[in-house]
Amino acid sequence: MRGGWLAGAALLAAALGARAEPYAGPLFDTHLHYNEEAAAPFPIADVLARMQRSGVRAIVANSRPNDGTIALAAAPQAAAAGVTVVPFVRLYRNRADYTGWFGDPTIYTMVQQQLAAGTKAGPFRGIGEFHLYDSANAEGPVARQLMQLAQQKSLAVLAHVDDDAIDRLLRHAPGARLIWAHTGIGGAPVARVRALLARYPTLMGELSYRPGLTEADGHLSAEWKALIGEFPDRFMVGSDTWINARWGDYENLMRAARVWLGDLPPAVAQRVAWGNAAALFEVATPR
Repeated sequence: MRGGWLAGAALLAAALGARAEPYAGPLFDTHLHYNEEAAAPFPIADVLARMQRSGVRAIVANSRPNDGTIALAAAPQAAAAGVTVVPFVRLYRNRADYTGWFGDPTIYTMVQQQLAAGTKAGPFRGIGEFHLYDSANAEGPVARQLMQLAQQKSLAVLAHVDDDAIDRLLRHAPGARLIWAHTGIGGAPVARVRALLARYPTLMGELSYRPGLTEADGHLSAEWKALIGEFPDRFMVGSDTWINARWGDYENLMRAARVWLGDLPPAVAQRVAWGNAAALFEVATPR
């Protein structure tokens, strides 16, 4: 009896020991907000220090309103922290804009003005994050205009939408580079995600908050490991600091991402953690 228990314990220890080490390379946070309510409790020096401690070497920055992104892009501390800021124009001047932007022509005008002005870190590189709580609103005139503008100007789009809206948005602009925020926070089945990735070669998936991505222990689920392995050049990581609590937990969020990234083959993990976003935005890999 004792020998059997010891053998079982040895097998368990071996299994636990076989878990891959967390990914240790650079991270590109492709879904980061620095909204107006974050500025006072989390000043720029503080958030950059959190990124630096987390090994985050580049970010896609967007904010409500765009002042937060502009401030991050202008901050001399970013270069000192080794963080490249890739600025996006967000569509929200205030919370009211979340639900009506797709039919509001003043939003389109604001986006054009921001694109023309640029930032101290260079031009805006994308549009979003925006939300469509009803996928039918992807047919709104401003949604159509912005997708077409993004395609014309080679801008990326960060969209928090369901799988039906992915089809609708990309019908407006088939060649647009669309980053699917959360790769479907509503939990679109993996088979549906696979079909969309196969149909749209410019569609990419950002993986914060994605239901089913990991098991209870924080490690990658089998179906997501298989999907990422099929499309290693189409996924990215993000923090989604949409509320201040996410800033307070930033280092833990990035640590958790490193755990499941470690379950991937090293070359694939590097692509998802860094390489795919770096290629999309032409950011050099840090030495």
